[in-house]
Amino acid sequence: MSVRLKIALTIFATGLVTALAVIATVVFAFQRFERETTYQRATGFLSRVVGTYDSLFEMHERHPEDFHTFLHNLVLFEVDTQLYLLSPDGRVLASTGSVKLPTGFKVSMDPVHRAVTGQGAPYVMGDDPERMDADAVVTAMPVRRSTIRPGEGPAGYLYLVAHKSSLPDTRWQVLQNSLARPALGVIAAIVALTTLLAAAVVASVTRPLRRLTEAVAALSDKGLQDGVDDAQPLLPPATPDEFGQLTRAFSAMLDTLRRQWSALRRLDHFRREAVSNLSHDLRSPLTAIAGCLETLEARWAHDPARADDRHLTEVALRNTRNAARLVQSLGDLATLDEPAFQLRPEQVDLHELLADIACVALNRLPPRYIRHAVDFSFYLSEKERADMESAIAEAVRYSFEFVQARAAMRARN
Repeated sequence: MSVRLKIALTIFATGLVTALAVIATVVFAFQRFERETTYQRATGFLSRVVGTYDSLFEMHERHPEDFHTFLHNLVLFEVDTQLYLLSPDGRVLASTGSVKLPTGFKVSMDPVHRAVTGQGAPYVMGDDPERMDADAVVTAMPVRRSTIRPGEGPAGYLYLVAHKSSLPDTRWQVLQNSLARPALGVIAAIVALTTLLAAAVVASVTRPLRRLTEAVAALSDKGLQDGVDDAQPLLPPATPDEFGQLTRAFSAMLDTLRRQWSALRRLDHFRREAVSNLSHDLRSPLTAIAGCLETLEARWAHDPARADDRHLTEVALRNTRNAARLVQSLGDLATLDEPAFQLRPEQVDLHELLADIACVALNRLPPRYIRHAVDFSFYLSEKERADMESAIAEAVRYSFEFVQARAAMRARN
C-alpha cells in the first residue's frame, strides 16, 4: 500500500468517523431537547389543571365514571399523552389509557417524588403503566383535598406520561422525516469535504516525497559520478516545513558526496600516477644493477678464488630480478587500474587456442628436458632460470599474438 493511499484512507476514515460522531451528537442533543421540552410542557399543563380544579380527588370519589371521562377530555387532543390519578403509595386509581390495568397496579414512586420536588435532572424518566418501558417522560403534581387538615399530606398525585413517538412504518417515510434528511445531508457533505481535503493533502504531501524518490532513484541508477548532477534538479523546493528540511538535508548530502567523490577521484588519480611513475623510474636502475651483477658473475665464473664473491653476486642478482618483476607487476597493475582500460572479450575455441599457443611457444623455445621442479631449481643457475622465464614469457606472448593474427586473417578471408 502506497503512502498516498494510506493518507487518503486515513483522512477518509477520519471524516467518516467525524460525520458519524456529529450525527450521534445531533441525535442525542435533539432527543434531550425533545424530552426537556415535553417535560416542561407537561409540567405546565399539570400545574394549570391542579390550579384550576382543586377538588380532583373528591370528584374521583364521588363520580368515578364521570371523572374518567373528565381526565380523557383533558388529554383528548394529545394522542401520545396519558393521565393517571395515583394514590400516595403509587397505586393507579384512574387513567385515560385504553389498556385495562390489574387491580392494585402500582408505579414506581421515585420518579414521582423527583418530578414533584423538581430537583435533579431537567427531565424525569419513569414508568409507563401501559407499555412499562423506561423510555417515557413523566411528570407529577400532588393532589390535595379541598379541605386540608393540619399535618395532612397529599391525597394523591396526578401522573402524566408522555409516550415516545413512533416512527413511520416504511423506510421511505423514515428517510422523509425531519431528522433523516439533514443527517444524510450532513454525512454526504462531510464525506465530500474530507474527500476533497484528502486529495489536496495527498497531493501536497506526496509531491515532495515523489520528487525526492526520483532524485534518489537517479542517484542510484547513474552513480555518484553522473547521478549527483542529475539528482539536484529533481529535488523539491526548500519550503519551511519538514519536507523543506528534508530537501535541504538531502541537498547538503549531495554536496558532501560530490566533494568527497571529487577528492576520492583526485586521490585515486594521484595513486595511479605515483604507481606508474614509480614503476617507470625504478625499472631503469634495476635493469642497470642487474646488468652490472651479471657482468661480475660472468667475470668471476671461472675464478675459484672469487667463489664467495660470486655467491653474493648471485644472491644480489636474484633479489634484483625479483624486484624488477615486482616493479613490472606494479606497472601492469597501474595499467589495469586506469579508468580508460577495458577488456575486449572474444569468443574462441579454448581447446584449439591452447593447442596452437602451446605449439607455437614450444617451437620458439630451445629443447630442454625438465624432469621435476626440484631438478629445475637445482640444476639451473639464477641467470639461466631468469633467461628461461623471460624466453617462456616472450614465447607465450608471441604465440598469443600469432594465433590472434591468424584468426583475424581467417575471419577476413
